[in-house]
Amino acid sequence: KDIQYIYSNYYNKLEIFRFDSNVGKYVGYTAYGVKNAERFNSNPSEIARRKAQRETYCQHNIGVYYRTA
Repeated sequence: KDIQYIYSNYYNKLEIFRFDSNVGKYVGYTAYGVKNAERFNSNPSEIARRKAQRETYCQHNIGVYYRTA
């Protein structure tokens, strides 16, 4: 089963940056977001934490989602 974990950060309804488990890193969508994405991507523990959240959150709840879909 393919599962994608996305963590997005918004300000004033505008997406600033996002972590996408399929990409494996943060991507910035504004000047401020690009700066933060670069900072987060340079920290291996931050990337490992987000990748682990895919397993912790998505894998743990996938059975519930498939039963109710």
